[in-house]
Amino acid sequence: MAVAVARTYVRSSRELWTILLGRSALRENDQIEAELDRHCERLLAGLSYYKPPSISSGEKLKADKEVVVPLKELGLRISKFLSLDEQQSVQLLQSYLQEDYRGTQSSIKVVLQDERQSQALQLKIAEYYYEERLYTLRCVLYLLTYFQDERHPYRAEYSKCVDKLEKELVVNYRKQFEELFRTEAPTWETHGNLMTERQVSRWFVQCLKEQALILEIIFLYYAYFEMGPEDLLAFARIFKEQGFGTRQTNRHLVDESMDGMVDRIGYFSALILVEGMDIDFLHKCALEERVEQHQFANAREICQEMDKLLLTLGDIPHHAQVLLSWALLRHTLNLDESTPVIRRLGSTAIQQNVFQLMTQMLKALGSGGNNCTASTARMCIYGLLSFVLTSFEEETLGNQQHLIDVACEVFTAPNLAELFWDTEPTAGIAILLDNNCGMFPQSMAPLLQLLSALISDKSTAKKVYSFLDKMTCYTEPYKHKPHDVLSHEDGTRWRRQMPKLLYPLGSGQANIRMPQGTYGHVIPAGQGFLVRWDFSYSSWTVFTCEIEMLLHVVSTADVLLHCRKVKPIIDLVHKIISTDWSITDYLLPITSRLYMLIQRLSSVLNPPTDVIASCVNTLTVLATRMPAKVWADLQHTGFLPYSVTQVTGIAQSLRAEGMQAGSYGNLLLSIERPQGEYSVTMAFLRLVTTLVKGQLGSTQSRGLLPCVVFVLKELLPTYHKWRYNVYGVREEIGCLIFELIYTILHLNPAEESQGSNSLSLQSLCTHCLANTEAGQAIINIMAVGVDTIDAVMAVQPNSCGSEGSGQTLIQTIKLAFSITNNVIKLKPSSEVVSPLEQALTQHGTHGNNLIAVLAKYIYHRHDPALPRLAIQLLKRLAMVAPMSVYACLGSDAAAIRDAFLNRLQSKTEDMRIKVMILEFLTVAVETQPGLIELFLNLEVKDDAVGSKFNDVYSQEFILGEWSCLQVVLEFIDSKQQGKYWCPPLIHRAAIAFLHALWQDRRDSAMTVLRAKDQFWENLTSVLFGELPAPCNITEKSVLETCAFTLKIICLEIYYVVRGSLDQSLKRTLKMFFEKKRYEYWSEYIKSLVIHMMETETEGAAPFLEFHMIISAWRMVLVLATNYVEVMHLCDNSLRLQLLQDVLEGTKVLLLVPSSASCLRMGSMLATLLLILLKQWKSIIVQVSKILDPLDQILESLSQSNQYFMEKTKAKIFSAIITTLQIKRLRVSDISQYSQMLLTVCETIHNEAIVLFDQTHHALTTGDAGLSDDKDCMETDCAPRLHHKDQKDGVCVLALHLSKELYEMDESGNHLFLITRKVPFLPAMLSTLELSLRVKQNLHFAEASLHLLLVLSRTQQGAAIVAGAGVLPSICLPLLSVYQLSTNGTAQTLGSSRKSLDAPSWPGVYRLTMSLMERLLKSLRYNFLSEALDFVGVHQERILQCLDAVRKVQSLACLDEVDHTVGFILQLSNFIKEWRFHLPQLLRDVQVNLCYLCQTCTFLLHSPKVLQHYLQVKNGDTIPSAILPRQPKSIQTPTKQQNTEKEEIEQRALLKVQSSLLRILSKTLAAVRHFTPDLSQILLDQSLDLAEYDMLFVLSFTTPAFDSDVAPSFGTLLATVNVVLNMQGEIDKKKEPVSLNVGPLTSTEEAKSLKSLLMFTMENCFYVLISQAVRYLKDPSVHSRDKQRMKQELSSELSTVLSSISRYSRRGTPCSPAAALLMSPASKSTCSVSKLSPENQEPLIQLVQAFVRQIQR
Repeated sequence: MAVAVARTYVRSSRELWTILLGRSALRENDQIEAELDRHCERLLAGLSYYKPPSISSGEKLKADKEVVVPLKELGLRISKFLSLDEQQSVQLLQSYLQEDYRGTQSSIKVVLQDERQSQALQLKIAEYYYEERLYTLRCVLYLLTYFQDERHPYRAEYSKCVDKLEKELVVNYRKQFEELFRTEAPTWETHGNLMTERQVSRWFVQCLKEQALILEIIFLYYAYFEMGPEDLLAFARIFKEQGFGTRQTNRHLVDESMDGMVDRIGYFSALILVEGMDIDFLHKCALEERVEQHQFANAREICQEMDKLLLTLGDIPHHAQVLLSWALLRHTLNLDESTPVIRRLGSTAIQQNVFQLMTQMLKALGSGGNNCTASTARMCIYGLLSFVLTSFEEETLGNQQHLIDVACEVFTAPNLAELFWDTEPTAGIAILLDNNCGMFPQSMAPLLQLLSALISDKSTAKKVYSFLDKMTCYTEPYKHKPHDVLSHEDGTRWRRQMPKLLYPLGSGQANIRMPQGTYGHVIPAGQGFLVRWDFSYSSWTVFTCEIEMLLHVVSTADVLLHCRKVKPIIDLVHKIISTDWSITDYLLPITSRLYMLIQRLSSVLNPPTDVIASCVNTLTVLATRMPAKVWADLQHTGFLPYSVTQVTGIAQSLRAEGMQAGSYGNLLLSIERPQGEYSVTMAFLRLVTTLVKGQLGSTQSRGLLPCVVFVLKELLPTYHKWRYNVYGVREEIGCLIFELIYTILHLNPAEESQGSNSLSLQSLCTHCLANTEAGQAIINIMAVGVDTIDAVMAVQPNSCGSEGSGQTLIQTIKLAFSITNNVIKLKPSSEVVSPLEQALTQHGTHGNNLIAVLAKYIYHRHDPALPRLAIQLLKRLAMVAPMSVYACLGSDAAAIRDAFLNRLQSKTEDMRIKVMILEFLTVAVETQPGLIELFLNLEVKDDAVGSKFNDVYSQEFILGEWSCLQVVLEFIDSKQQGKYWCPPLIHRAAIAFLHALWQDRRDSAMTVLRAKDQFWENLTSVLFGELPAPCNITEKSVLETCAFTLKIICLEIYYVVRGSLDQSLKRTLKMFFEKKRYEYWSEYIKSLVIHMMETETEGAAPFLEFHMIISAWRMVLVLATNYVEVMHLCDNSLRLQLLQDVLEGTKVLLLVPSSASCLRMGSMLATLLLILLKQWKSIIVQVSKILDPLDQILESLSQSNQYFMEKTKAKIFSAIITTLQIKRLRVSDISQYSQMLLTVCETIHNEAIVLFDQTHHALTTGDAGLSDDKDCMETDCAPRLHHKDQKDGVCVLALHLSKELYEMDESGNHLFLITRKVPFLPAMLSTLELSLRVKQNLHFAEASLHLLLVLSRTQQGAAIVAGAGVLPSICLPLLSVYQLSTNGTAQTLGSSRKSLDAPSWPGVYRLTMSLMERLLKSLRYNFLSEALDFVGVHQERILQCLDAVRKVQSLACLDEVDHTVGFILQLSNFIKEWRFHLPQLLRDVQVNLCYLCQTCTFLLHSPKVLQHYLQVKNGDTIPSAILPRQPKSIQTPTKQQNTEKEEIEQRALLKVQSSLLRILSKTLAAVRHFTPDLSQILLDQSLDLAEYDMLFVLSFTTPAFDSDVAPSFGTLLATVNVVLNMQGEIDKKKEPVSLNVGPLTSTEEAKSLKSLLMFTMENCFYVLISQAVRYLKDPSVHSRDKQRMKQELSSELSTVLSSISRYSRRGTPCSPAAALLMSPASKSTCSVSKLSPENQEPLIQLVQAFVRQIQR
């Protein structure tokens, strides 16, 4: 507070009232007792607690330095205006500013300085003062109400307090009552200028309320404690003086609006006197004939004084019951000379219609509900009425109907009906019942009215049913004696000579037969007779006949007469079946006729709406148990609105097309609305609500659509405009409409639809409320505002304000809040803003909009649920509505914030409101930046002089005075935990708010919080506590608190630079490790998982809190994989333990089939397990400990058919793959190897079949998604949820896992065994064939080919693969992979810019090439025909590939060339067969290989040209596989950036050169098979030279890049020179950086490269010599050309030999030919060994010999 300084806190009476009601945070018994002890003196003092002004008090106030001057001045003015003690006035002012002031605390200074605003403030404080006085009295009244109620939780505490108040309470309160009605009204002369006539009237209303409350307290007090005769006389004198409320000192101020309060004073005055006479005890004494024990028996003088005093009364209606009670008392005591007094008092009471007045009094007191005061009054009148009926003749007591009415009103009190049935049937009100039985059924209504009142529970309902089922007399009127009756001599007895049907109904109808010989007692009645026949029958049959009679006369003039007889019957039936359902079957003859009754009565000219309403109410009770039957029977009546056509959509429903209003609609429009009576409408609304609650099912629910449409279109928008005769009916109808809508919106959508796709009630309501005028009606209710509610509650006559029209209004508004919240939640998402949302979020002037109205409900104090629901709606709007709540609040924003924070920081405030406020702020962090800044209230701190700019950032901001963070910090303070104002739910909400700040990166708030002392310690204190075992945990919000705390820590570590973490947090993290909290939480999470499984087995619901804490723990462990040092997780044994716990938890959740929630939790843990395995694989020593549980999980999952288990299964596959890659294992290392392999292969088989069917179905249905030619990895679109071909899908991962498992089987025996059990290869190949043909399922195709490659590693495996039909499945379908795209254009070879390792269709083609190469190498002639078929089918692609290096030098292109040349290398071993089947292709391949050799040599010889081509021609300088991902930047490149770019380009160039070298080596190896064998051509003179073509032309020019230049001997010599140059570069530098070779990372790589170069050179020499000899032996070559060739070769080779000899002397590695031929798909990683120069001499000698030979 800005101007109010700290003061001694004094709890307000309203706050004490809230505590006593149990609506505050103080709910423990000892807390309630402490509060009562603390305020006992105030309660005893009552209104005298507020003292009048005094000089001493004024002096003390002026001397008080703790109170600022403006408050003193205002306090003195308030003291004069309210005539209140000066110090109490200031205290009152401070309390008002704290609780009810609706401005900002900083605006108080301005208010105090402005005279007009100051006067307005005084008037508001006066209202607050009046409420405080009333709340003081209400507290006492509440104690007296419940201090003897055993059901109340605080009965013992209340009883102790009442014991303390007992002696002096009535004395004090009676004195205060006298002062109140004798006090002169204030004037402006005595109380100041503010005391206007309006304020005087307001003061008098308050005076009357206080008088009524004090009398109510006194009445309740004497209901429990005895009143002495002297006190009775004193009260009688006081009430006579006051005129029972009518002779107030200030009665000139009474107006019509105060009549109800004056009557209330009169009622309690009379009740106090009647209660003081102790009629109950008097009745008991009279029955036991000991009246002398009554206290008035020995108080003769007081009785005489009372006689004199009461004889003067009788002019006021309230006197009547007092006179009757005193007359009864005097009559019973039978004192002398009392008879004339008794007769006079009694006659006066009867003349005043005492029983009618009693009825009015009880109805007035009970109008607000069945409260304790009304019940006590009924008990009091019950005793009086019972004694009166016992003591006096019924005929002398006036109108019998008045007796019935008061008796029925009395029996509404709890337990009185049971008490009545236990009393003697000949005394008290039983006499009244017996007399009315004698007139049945001639006078039916009084008896049924009385019996209806006597039903209160199942036992009384059964007694009433039995009572009516066994009637013994039947009374009927006669005008004349009938001929079939014999009469007694005196005519008083009749006897029937013939049986008689009592009801003139048709045959077959229910009826009653009076037997022959029945006697009857004749009673003269006017001009006729009443005969009471004596025979037994059931009244329920009579009732059935009466209803049947009404159905017969419904179209005659007698209908209204019969309706008056039938309505009590239906009301009685309604009361019975609503109390005891078991009697319903016996009443079926009556209830089954109600449908026809409704139908016929609705169609008469002037329908009896009261009877129809009673019928509908009865059917409503039946619908609670059998809604389907009631609905089915009602449909035939035409009463409810109905549709003549089938409703197909919302638009049709809202237009009401084909819908009829039914009989009810006609009644509403033609009868009820003109008359202003709405009993049928209220019954209709209750019936429809009950039917909706009955969950009828889809068919019946569709039938209810017209009813709901009628309510939404005809009732809801207009009901507030109707005419009403009775106050409060409008509010009741509104509440019923809202209850119906609320019920519909809370239906379970699954149960409502039940497989139907038609329109549902819920969607209809949602759309109608969001888009029609019905939504405006909801808004109008919510816009009522807190001021209107306070005004309605202020005029309620009842004492506690817990019932009445005000409470109905509050309930309606609460329903409106809930309905709006659900409409927004259920409304389908749309870009178009609905009218409801627009009305909710539109801005108004000066805060005049709905958002501001909703926010101001925070000022409401009567019902804590109302502000809570308003805040909940604000939270929903803040989440979904595109508007600023802060802007909507306008100038009231700060004041509303202060009100929110006041309630948030109040230690007695209801916990649920605090939680809702914190949840609202949590949402606002993300969605309402302006509002959250207002609540954070961060202020920039003024830097001290000389402070440096680089001070700690947190010093720039401080918390403002009204910052919500102040309260939140209190809530998370570890010292406050466990106290009543900070329960676990509030702690959880506060931590959730902080988590929202961290998640939304509110840096300023986080900086301030980090700087707070002990912040991290308080925040994390919950993590260091010991939680109860999961089976014993009661407050699950603690788990959420821990979850949010862990997430905050993770966010802090993730976003803050490691070195910048607060020291406090570092210490906390270290302590977390040192105190073994990692072990604790890991073990606890595991126990939670086990408990979840146990509770799921028992059928318990899943716990959201468990999911949250496990998710948070997962975040901690994931973060720990990257921040090991920060989180102190360096200990490998600890990490291994955490990993094992996660594995164990995953196993528990997934090993046993359980609910969907547990399986989802298991999937989440499986993800965590996979991450930990990948990050912590280095710490795993015993792989089997990981594999065995994973194998068990996999086995369990393979037996599960749930669709949502697919992802989980995929994660387990990935985990197993990761585990297998940790360490090279053998088959013997895995105990369940065979079973695991079998499971995986079964999965492949099943998934492949599903994928085949899925792909085929998509093709059949023309799914556009499948015809897309793009690689799914290249698009940004999310993959289709149900598509099996995903990179991380089960099918693909199963293929990869099987590849890993088969790689472990070096012998390949398991493949043979598995294929005999599971035919997975045919299924896989069939799906692969379809996938290749339609160019879909890329990931599956690639994974399948990888698996086939591994399977073909051994000869046995290759035979199995080939035997499964791999070539037919791949050969022709592979054409679709590269031939044409969907747009009809040829696909460019190797044009993809993706990473080389990324899945792609060219990659699939390359894998196929490798597979063909491996199969041909393993099976040789057994696969030769298939290989030739393959090469024949794809010859165009092969030739294009061999020629592509000149055009495209991308890595993808070179990789395909590498694989193609490798395949040709294997096929070249079978040159004769090749020439026989495909001679032209062979020739074309030979030519292309030679050109390829020339191209590779040229590019390797000219690296600058190669780099130029890479940059300019291909635009692919930096392949994506090499280029690191960097954020985009618009800055000018720096020198360092240019250097880095050059290095990246150089590395890219070196990769291309390496690929070219491998291609060159394989090309020469293949060409070697196409040229004559050296041994044969040199030694075998009979060699057929025609078998070998000339591959190189006779030319010695440098290789050219142009295709017009044919490959020549110069190409081969250039190749040798290139190899020698590269070897020279390697020898010069250990890590050369030239473009020719590039940096080598290890000695092994250098050796591998040298051996590859040597292999290339060997093959090059071989081809060169072979081709040269071929030329020399060819007779077609001219001798001149041969001579020229000899000269050139001699010169060139001599130069080369000199270089070779140098390298031979230094040592050259062996040729890698063997390794390359063994694994052509590998990356040339064979092992090499250095050989001695002598081992290389044969090569040198061969070349030297050749040179010498040609030199001859």
